[in-house]
Amino acid sequence: MKDYYYFLGISQDASEEDIKKAYRKLSLKYHPDKNDNDDFFADRFREIQEAYEILSDSSKRRTYDQSLENHQKSFRYNVPPSIKTFTSNKIHAKKGEEIIINWQTSNADVVKVLPFGLEKPFGERIFKITEFKDGKFQLLLHATNSLLHKTVVQGITITEVFENDGEKFRNDVEDLFKSQPRTVTNPHGQPKIVKILVAVILLVLALYFLVKNFT
Repeated sequence: MKDYYYFLGISQDASEEDIKKAYRKLSLKYHPDKNDNDDFFADRFREIQEAYEILSDSSKRRTYDQSLENHQKSFRYNVPPSIKTFTSNKIHAKKGEEIIINWQTSNADVVKVLPFGLEKPFGERIFKITEFKDGKFQLLLHATNSLLHKTVVQGITITEVFENDGEKFRNDVEDLFKSQPRTVTNPHGQPKIVKILVAVILLVLALYFLVKNFT
């Protein structure tokens, strides 16, 4: 059962104002428009929207709280979560190649497979890798027992395979000119080539002034 309080990062006795504040804060943080329509942020945003829709309605919240209470009573709350299996049919793959992952957890009421989002405690997902980061694609399985506030994590790294050296060179060149995710150090998501050009210009200027001082 989905724990909407966990999604919003609030306690079960949170007030209506607490729910609104948490929703506003998280919806701004995870809104797809602010994160280049990244699938992970889009999934997280949908979870937040779903949680707010239930918890902000007093009638829906009462019904949900009762269901959550019944679920928690039947849940093995005193046993920490564990990951029994988390496997991929391939750990080396080409861009666009089909990947199949399987997982099985126990004693976890919140299960996430990143970058995809919430999943069932056990299952299978088939997908294609459209982008690698520095030649790698990272998968993370999070199994959480929200009653114990304990989480276990296991990862799988899939490395990129190229047909030939020419393809790898072309991919590296494309990566240089591709817009990067927005971060604190790169708020505009500028391509790597911009940083390289700026570094080269600064180096040339430094050498120029160094030579000038000695002449």
